Amino acid sequence: MASGRKSKAFVFFKKYHKWVSLVLSLFILIFAISGIILNHRSWLSGVDVNRKFLPAAYQYKNWNLAAVRGGLKLGKDIMLIYGNIGVWRSDDNQHTFSDFNQGFPEGIDNRKISKIVASPDGQLFAATFFGLYIRKGMGSSWEKLTLPVDEDRIVDLAVEDQRLFILTRSNLLIADLAEENFDPQIKVLPPPEDYDKKASLFRTLWIIHSGEIYGNIGKLFVDFMGFIFVFLTITGLLYFFFPKLIRYRRRRELQVKTLAKITRHSLKWHNRTGYWLVPMLILTTVTGMFLRPPLLIPIAGTKIAPVPFSNLDRENPWEDKLRGMMPDSESNTFILYTSDGFYYCDSEFETPLRLFPVQPPVSVMGLNVFERTGKHSYLIGSFSGLYTWFPRQHYVEDVISGMPLTVGVRSGLPISENAVAGFLKDVEGHLYLFDYVRGAEALFHNKSFPEMPVQIIEDSPMSLWNVALEFHTARIYSVFIGDFYILIIPLAGFSVLFILVSGFYLYWVAYRRKRPVKVKMNESPGILDESLEIPEPSNSF
Repeated sequence: MASGRKSKAFVFFKKYHKWVSLVLSLFILIFAISGIILNHRSWLSGVDVNRKFLPAAYQYKNWNLAAVRGGLKLGKDIMLIYGNIGVWRSDDNQHTFSDFNQGFPEGIDNRKISKIVASPDGQLFAATFFGLYIRKGMGSSWEKLTLPVDEDRIVDLAVEDQRLFILTRSNLLIADLAEENFDPQIKVLPPPEDYDKKASLFRTLWIIHSGEIYGNIGKLFVDFMGFIFVFLTITGLLYFFFPKLIRYRRRRELQVKTLAKITRHSLKWHNRTGYWLVPMLILTTVTGMFLRPPLLIPIAGTKIAPVPFSNLDRENPWEDKLRGMMPDSESNTFILYTSDGFYYCDSEFETPLRLFPVQPPVSVMGLNVFERTGKHSYLIGSFSGLYTWFPRQHYVEDVISGMPLTVGVRSGLPISENAVAGFLKDVEGHLYLFDYVRGAEALFHNKSFPEMPVQIIEDSPMSLWNVALEFHTARIYSVFIGDFYILIIPLAGFSVLFILVSGFYLYWVAYRRKRPVKVKMNESPGILDESLEIPEPSNSF
């Protein structure tokens, strides 16, 4: 009975390993190649893709797709708008725009702006994905500043009492603008009151999947796993198609020796590579499956002990958690937004950071709007909507509907009906929100935001990194199947696991418990000089 059951299992795995692999081959290649690209954003930041080659959903229209994150009024009529399009200047209340990106490196990724602030003496500071930039005058160019941290990504900026606050994903830096030389100092933030030294399971799986858990060496190892997926896919396709081509060429009496040799070596290394690396291939697959809904949902709030000696095992309690800030010396308050929520302390950081008991909803996609609207009120915007937050009154109000929210709300759905990507007050005081899908929309007035100029559209391609992200997360397929695209990652993940497990089983049974079956190809007169041994297809990994 055991032998019979084994035989049935072998036949089952042999059949479906082949066909599932064939169906998923293109998807596996796309996931692997896009994953390698995602691991090297800075290396590829200068490479762009023209949006005209992308589906309509990726075309700019009415300032959508996070084109505008915010704006900065510099004079009676001068306004800067910034976001994924870089930074543009308008001298006539957004009716015409001029390029204000001089000094940024080539590539749209290098001029994605999260915040621009002005110092009292008129200098401009820009927070980008790849560093902090300064512009000393309207007629000058942007220059990159050196910071005493290893991080390049700046998530927020603020100017308060002649001090420039600079927030990275892990550190707060403060520069005294009254000093002649720019010399920001790292401000050690106290741990939160509820600090338990644990790391989120989502973050743990994320950096395991990317390899960041062990720095650049880990990322290179995951790149290697990506290349292995590509290698296994290509060698599997060669073994599937070449025997058929060999038989066809035999009938046509053409040379087949080279094809047979490639087939034999493809199978050999396909089996051996998959066999020895299958644990790491499975780990890469499983961690990727849990980084997107629906499998993300059950682990979203789970915390675990940090992996020893990894990038999670750091003394800094805010490592990769910082997302936004609001210094307010007038009320002696400093508010810090993190991946764990909103915290507060005194403006000189002499008290522990405490979690606000009532939190406005913020999407897991990130905080996009954080503006002060009054002495103790703030405007909070994300893909979960736009809210006015009164932390001292323990009150949150939906700006769009005017309705209060339930006390205790801390996080929102990934994307709501109002996916707020930016907010702007123009030189006349009119308010506009920028929905990720719909684009610019007027708030509390009827004046439409000016049409998006052709020049800005043409000068704002999509970075190769972002194109790879759309493929790697399967969002690109929403163009064809709508919201059902979220099922692609889990279904593809389970299918890849089946391919890996079935391939391991086939190789183990055929090569470790049995001797390889060797079949001599019958040569046609005058075609082959020697017999070629081709392993049976049933031995394929």
